[in-house]
Amino acid sequence: MRYTLFGKTGYRVSSLGFGAMNLPGVPFEQASAALNYALDEGINYIDTAAAYRNSEEIIGDSISHRRSEYFLATKTNKRDYASAKEEIERSLTRLKTDRIDLLQIHYVNTVQEFKAAMSEDGAYKAALEMKEKGYIRHIGITGHRPDLLAKWIRKEQFEQVLFHLNLAQPFALDELIPEMTRLNMGKVAMKPLSGGFIQPVDKAIRYPYSQDVNVIISGMVSVEEVRENIAAMRLEVGDAERSELEALAHKLGEHNCRRCNYCSCPVGIAIPDIMISSQVRSTFGLLPKGDGFYQRNKEKILSCADHEPCGEKPICEPMCPYELPMRRVVMEASSYYATSS
Repeated sequence: MRYTLFGKTGYRVSSLGFGAMNLPGVPFEQASAALNYALDEGINYIDTAAAYRNSEEIIGDSISHRRSEYFLATKTNKRDYASAKEEIERSLTRLKTDRIDLLQIHYVNTVQEFKAAMSEDGAYKAALEMKEKGYIRHIGITGHRPDLLAKWIRKEQFEQVLFHLNLAQPFALDELIPEMTRLNMGKVAMKPLSGGFIQPVDKAIRYPYSQDVNVIISGMVSVEEVRENIAAMRLEVGDAERSELEALAHKLGEHNCRRCNYCSCPVGIAIPDIMISSQVRSTFGLLPKGDGFYQRNKEKILSCADHEPCGEKPICEPMCPYELPMRRVVMEASSYYATSS
């Protein structure tokens, strides 16, 4: 396991971090076994959030007795002071700990959200206050807009950023990662499989592993998944493999979607999932989780072409800050059902 100094925190973190978002979906015994196995194998970065159902409670019940062995990161998606403070206090109780190593202002994707969180009576004030009292050690931010995050961190109010980085979303490499390196911040990449769309798993994980990041957060729910993720990082990435992975990321990232979720579909299509999986789907096919998404959303995807209000001008496209051809990509996705049947 590779360990690197986590920005200015002074803590050495494992290259693989345990993403606990999906733990509430499996039996407690399975979740607990996965967490304890991860610690046994040297993973020392645990990532969760107040919004991840009872994920914090699972962590508290499973590994709080091993608290000295891991760096604990959680998040609040509240934007005002009072709500954020209350949620942070609740997280401490659920996690069965007297300190949170990293508290992140969660899922900040718009200028309005950032201004609210950073206002005089915003969530950041609550985080600072809890830090002054010793309940929080470091403060970070998470989001899906690497271009905005690169601007927001320049005032040096945060010590870490959690961002997308995978073969289908390499966009953090443009501005965000260089800016974080300049500021000596903790760099945490999430969703190496992009929510279950990218395969093969080992190649997907080795791409962010080849980049200038400290931790790669992978959502794991079993001992076997932990073992599989660790195996993908056994060997360092050489120059030839790095070049191959970067060329693949250039191809798979041609959709240009950042998953900022500004778009809204009148028939309920999850447009970012369609956009991000479009190149992967045609190049490698989909993992079972990705196929499950397409099967569950078949009726919605097929209805896009016939939705009359979008006939002349798609409702979704004016919302996109990158002016992406979302309707065309969604309609092209309907061909998946012909090839998968």
